[in-house]
Amino acid sequence: MAGLSISRLPPYSLAGYKVLKNFTHQPSQNQIRVVGIIQGRMNSSRLPGKILMDIGGQPMLAHVVERVRQARLVDLVVVATTTDPSDNSVEELCGQRGFACYRGSQFDVLDRFYQAARIYAAEVVVRVTADCPLIDPQVIDRTIQTFFDSQVDFAANRLPPPWKRTFPIGLDTEVCSYAALERTWKEASLLHEREHVMPYIYEVEGRFRVQTIDAEQDYGHLRWTVDTPEDLETIRRLFALLGKSEGFSWLDVLAVWQAHPELEMVNAQVHHHRFDDYDERFNKG
Repeated sequence: MAGLSISRLPPYSLAGYKVLKNFTHQPSQNQIRVVGIIQGRMNSSRLPGKILMDIGGQPMLAHVVERVRQARLVDLVVVATTTDPSDNSVEELCGQRGFACYRGSQFDVLDRFYQAARIYAAEVVVRVTADCPLIDPQVIDRTIQTFFDSQVDFAANRLPPPWKRTFPIGLDTEVCSYAALERTWKEASLLHEREHVMPYIYEVEGRFRVQTIDAEQDYGHLRWTVDTPEDLETIRRLFALLGKSEGFSWLDVLAVWQAHPELEMVNAQVHHHRFDDYDERFNKG
């Protein structure tokens, strides 16, 4: 693998975070269509059924969709799940809640993702995973704004190991042009490239124009995602402490997290996926 040199913006400041509250985004036919695509399936390897498990009285997927919908620069949110019968319940939830839904390949997530983007006429694509119930709409907006301001093919607020990240795991947002996604769909051939959607864009220096943003401080060791039973227990406790409000920011979560250091111990030993990991069932699927 070639070394990757990434251009980075100055640290994510609290002042910049507050400015986002003043954004106004009125979708129209004259604007670039930004589609948020949330990928998720019931048949996950480490915690099957997790995306519909209850967190604070709602299925986890519902939390993710509603929080992505709060992003002012996102025109449409789509759930991209699979054609496997185990995901019939995901489609049913989407129908009940009025969520746009696309069903595609179980393991070739790049194809599933690309087809959803194509069908829903995305010009810019925002990638979020269904196991991130604390995803922050303002972080999403900041990443999209970075994508446009920097005039790049791909912008993100993190890259997976072995690269450095400064935002907590669980706020992961990736943004790319439809053209970059289409080229990736055509050219990517390795299993990890097909499963994780975006590695082909950033793993080789110079292949695409890449931009990342950083948090004001390094919080990259914090784990706010759900991939194991320990993660689920951590997030359920965190939601209970946050209360009923759906309008909380990642800084609100951070304040609660720092006030309750015992939370970090629950899932401290969970290993996070590298960019080149892939599900061993891929070959069979």
